[in-house]
Amino acid sequence: MKTLTFLSLATASALGLSLATPASAQTQESENQLKDPPSAFMVDKRRASWHAEVEKTERGYMIGNPKAEASLIEWISYTCPACANFAREGEGALDLALLAPGHMNVEVRPVIRNAIDLTVSMLVQCGGEEDFKERHRMFMMGQRTWLPKVHSAPQTQKASWSSGSKSARLSMVAALGFDDMLANRGVSRMDISTCLSDDAAAQKLVENSAADRTQFAVTSTPSFSLDGERLPDVYSWATLYPVIAERFKPENSSQ
Repeated sequence: MKTLTFLSLATASALGLSLATPASAQTQESENQLKDPPSAFMVDKRRASWHAEVEKTERGYMIGNPKAEASLIEWISYTCPACANFAREGEGALDLALLAPGHMNVEVRPVIRNAIDLTVSMLVQCGGEEDFKERHRMFMMGQRTWLPKVHSAPQTQKASWSSGSKSARLSMVAALGFDDMLANRGVSRMDISTCLSDDAAAQKLVENSAADRTQFAVTSTPSFSLDGERLPDVYSWATLYPVIAERFKPENSSQ
């Protein structure tokens, strides 16, 4: 497991744009294990729609019932392929089995490793809270398409982007087509420009990422915390699933 390098706006120009394979303990594919879950992990056919409820938090966005029995924090980097794997494999399953009926909530917190992470995180929070999940998953599910464009960009362009400045963010978004992605989902180009020009929001994202690294020792992505405790050696849906299944066994659950 590699240690992550985190971006500081004050020193970003000296760092350069590092987009090597992100740190992750596991990237293996896993089957949808919810096909045969423990009894306490079964889907309630009368479930509500808590998975559609989203609210902004101090360091991210919470999806689900704020008063749920269990709370999961999901730390992700938008340039991390293992994080995209988790989004594809696990987020929909969690929606169906635990978020919708209100048994658990999930807070998504971005980890800012580089200027691309910073810019995408700013775009994901550009718009109403109710559409956060759509924007988040748009970039995660589409990562296989847009991330190769980052790697293939000229070195001079990547060096310019790595500053993390307002002009660099605007240039990056135009070059990679991120503005078109958001515009196609109803975000106006004026709003996109306004969001990207918000240096205070950019600094807050960097500070929040640093705070999580200090408080929870988040050094790789994806990482997870369940009920306030970071889960060691859990970096994928394959390793998170057994932990959650154990948490919702009848003897461990109040449901």
